[in-house]
Amino acid sequence: MTHILLLDDEANILTALRRLLRDEGWQVDTFTDAESAIDALQSTAYSVIVSDYKMPVMDGVTFLQFARQRQPDAIRLMLSGHGDRQSMINAINRAEIYRFLSKPWEEYEIQAAIRSAVDLYQVTLENRQLLDQVKRQNDLLRQREEELLRLEHDNPGITRVRRDQDGSIVINDVL
Repeated sequence: MTHILLLDDEANILTALRRLLRDEGWQVDTFTDAESAIDALQSTAYSVIVSDYKMPVMDGVTFLQFARQRQPDAIRLMLSGHGDRQSMINAINRAEIYRFLSKPWEEYEIQAAIRSAVDLYQVTLENRQLLDQVKRQNDLLRQREEELLRLEHDNPGITRVRRDQDGSIVINDVL
């Protein structure tokens, strides 16, 4: 199940975002305060984390920095009605956000950005799983190669196969 965390101090914004995402089949958790969202980061693995930029107790950049430390694979997005250049640069550099979304928004932009973030998260996980699988297979190959080298050392020629002209394996040289 794909889990999405939405943090905004305005409940009506969260309601609108939840409505926008309801047909996607994702588990969407909404929070109006950063402390509750931080608690949720302890117990739920999120694919995507969306935070408002300007909130009363903790700003979105600080929250997303904390989220990055807790869940580094989660894709982070910033939502803000205050889209000045410096705040965007700050969010990108400090919290490593994926996208900066503005308020008010176009519905398709929010939906496309979050879908894209979910896809990126899933591809990242698949890549990590494939890399782990390749590492395990390389380790297995290395172990088998070491065993072949040991067998060849203990019994010279044991790892060589002789074949005749038609490709058949020759068991011994005596005909």
